[in-house]
Amino acid sequence: MTRKKENEPVIPDFGVKHAARSGQEPENGIIFKSKVWVEKDGKLLMGWGRATLLERIDQLGSISAAARSMKLAYRNAWLWVEAMNRLSGTALVEKATGGPHGGYARLTDEGRRIVKEYKNKRASVREIIME
Repeated sequence: MTRKKENEPVIPDFGVKHAARSGQEPENGIIFKSKVWVEKDGKLLMGWGRATLLERIDQLGSISAAARSMKLAYRNAWLWVEAMNRLSGTALVEKATGGPHGGYARLTDEGRRIVKEYKNKRASVREIIME
């Protein structure tokens, strides 16, 4: 068991502390894992898949191209974008259809901010798990 700070609870390390960092399987087979997602009013706003979709939209300028790059059905990608825009209360993805060049999709500043915050929080949680 390890104690980090004066007032923190005692947490058993189960022998995974160094095995997880080295990429080797711990002797007792126990591995800590986690998933991080963001909810608003009890509904999924963002998880790894949606964050990746937003990053790809930002890189590729298209919901269709982003969906293809993830092997995700376009309809599902579109529904995810609509749900995120609606739940967040502000547009995370700005989109236009048609036009001479077939439209576009791009992240808003708020979209970039929330993806960055999600990735930072996810990395922090993963770091704690790897301790």
